[in-house]
Amino acid sequence: MIPRYTRPEMAAIWEADNRFQIMLEIETLAAEAMEELGTIPAGVADALRARGAFEVSRIDEIERETKHDVIAFLTNVAEHVGEEARFMHQGMTSSDVLDTAFAVQLTQATDLLIADVDGLLEALAARTREHAMTLTVGRSHGIHAEPTTFGLKLAGYHAEFQRARRRLVTAREEIATCAISGPVGTFATVDPRVEAHVAAKLGLSVEPVSTQVIPRDRHAAFFAALGVVASSVERLAVEIRHLQRTELREAEEEFTAGQKGSSAMPHKRNPILTENLTGLARLVRAAVVPALENVALWHERDISHSSVERNIGPDATLGLDFALARLTRVVKGLVIYPDNMMANLERLGGLVFSQRVLLALTQAGVSREDAYRLVQKNAMATWQEGGQFLDRLKADPEVAAKASQADLAAIFDYGFYTRHARTVIDRVLGGA
Repeated sequence: MIPRYTRPEMAAIWEADNRFQIMLEIETLAAEAMEELGTIPAGVADALRARGAFEVSRIDEIERETKHDVIAFLTNVAEHVGEEARFMHQGMTSSDVLDTAFAVQLTQATDLLIADVDGLLEALAARTREHAMTLTVGRSHGIHAEPTTFGLKLAGYHAEFQRARRRLVTAREEIATCAISGPVGTFATVDPRVEAHVAAKLGLSVEPVSTQVIPRDRHAAFFAALGVVASSVERLAVEIRHLQRTELREAEEEFTAGQKGSSAMPHKRNPILTENLTGLARLVRAAVVPALENVALWHERDISHSSVERNIGPDATLGLDFALARLTRVVKGLVIYPDNMMANLERLGGLVFSQRVLLALTQAGVSREDAYRLVQKNAMATWQEGGQFLDRLKADPEVAAKASQADLAAIFDYGFYTRHARTVIDRVLGGA
């Protein structure tokens, strides 16, 4: 991911220094376990802790000759450790180190993503409470449907990001897996107790059957979870973009002092942040199909997954981290226009009450088919010619024969649609 869409804390996880430091820790922990088992002499782990070091530039230099990154890493570490280094990596294979290190990086990244979602949930909860009873129109197919509240609208997104958090927690649990099982995963050259020791120290679970690599269905599930969360980001972003359209102007991104909306038109206030979020969501989702295709490796292992993961690991987590932080900022600064919401709600002259009229007529003894015909006839006339829906209903003799003017007027009450708003919001937010 380019620096423009990269936050430092997440970027640090994917720096070569962090990756090689994790690999060094894995080798050191493995040496500890091997010493306890008597596989290697005592003192190797201490030597690794005391003198174990590396230089990324030196590793790159060695790899240019060896064409093997793990050998380059081990060679460079050995240059610092000395004699004890010959017992490092005993019985292990490259995937033991690479897959376990990747698992650590992904768990570190997921911890940040979960914290990001927590921040977003907090922002959504505050705005939901603020606008719990702010009337707005609900839309289906982009067309006015029935009244709702802006708080209820935001509560739906809060519930969705609660699910997003649970998905990330589940994804972390599944990906936090250690494999130190040697060539083709038989443990022939490395005792299973080494794996158990390393896993416990790193806070990982033991992979039951690693076949030399950790099965990539875990990674596919991980990136699929990120893709779903990214889609939730986009759903809220698209809603804000729609609400910011000039014809609606019910909500809009904060426009800060000194900000410019267009190089040509000084009046513009464009939804650039949420448009950006739509694009970032596409990038995060772009990791899902390659991750799924990585599942089918040849036999016990191949490395067709490696180049994919070196790209999608950083890019997907960096992109989602940035997107979640940006969306939180958008929600906190979102400018709400309740007067515009009410004006838009009333633009169709009360047509949003059509279902209530339909139900009232059926309860008054009119068949549903006839009631629908009467309501639709008056609704379409109001839609095409303007005026007030209630006035047309009062003037319709067939309607008046079944409902008094007072009964009809009582139907046109916005409070009917908001009476359970706080119940739903409290159900969503709970103690949040």
